[in-house]
Amino acid sequence: MKKALRIIGVVAVIGILFAAIISSMTHKTPNSEIVWNEDMTVGNMDAKNYFIIYSDIACPYCIAFENAIVEHEEEFKKYIEENDILVEIRLSDFMYEFGESRSIESRYSAEAIHCARREGKFWDYYNLVITRVWNDWFKQMGKSAFESFNKLEKDYWIKLGKKVGLGENFETCVKNDEVLPELIQASQKMSRLVNGMPHFKFNNYTSGGFDLTWGWEYVLMYFEAGLKS
Repeated sequence: MKKALRIIGVVAVIGILFAAIISSMTHKTPNSEIVWNEDMTVGNMDAKNYFIIYSDIACPYCIAFENAIVEHEEEFKKYIEENDILVEIRLSDFMYEFGESRSIESRYSAEAIHCARREGKFWDYYNLVITRVWNDWFKQMGKSAFESFNKLEKDYWIKLGKKVGLGENFETCVKNDEVLPELIQASQKMSRLVNGMPHFKFNNYTSGGFDLTWGWEYVLMYFEAGLKS
């Protein structure tokens, strides 16, 4: 009888352990606990699919990818809604901190975007910056535009802010490097997660790179790969 009880006890313990393992394997950490900046997300926070874009404004290939999304904004929003996707932009001065060129525009643009985020106008400012940088610099000249692009001053980013209603607080934030500590921290976190820009993590699918000649159809290919993972 005692032997039978011991066997039952062992079986019960094994069952509990097995259930715990299965539970840990199927448990999904809430997106809200992983997101770096909720202001820089689009989609349902509780979505089952979570796609992260690591980006830098001084990266032509990042701009090509993100401009394709901006140009198809309505189609993009419909796509992520239908497929239950949360998209997060993680943008920093990665190319200034870790790039060979140490592009100062990487820092200036990232500072401006995060200053706009503090004012509640991340998406207004981000979409304008992506459109202007792509059309004014990288669309026609590609990588060759990098040298002249890298000579812009902070005033360039401040003037763009005025176009979306950003005022004195935004200008002060940019000029005084008020968000620089959090930018440096973000870049350091990125350095442990990525090898270069752009970098994508779509569910269990990770990838990087984008061609300057690619458009929306290639963006969809990345998203489809993430959904399949």
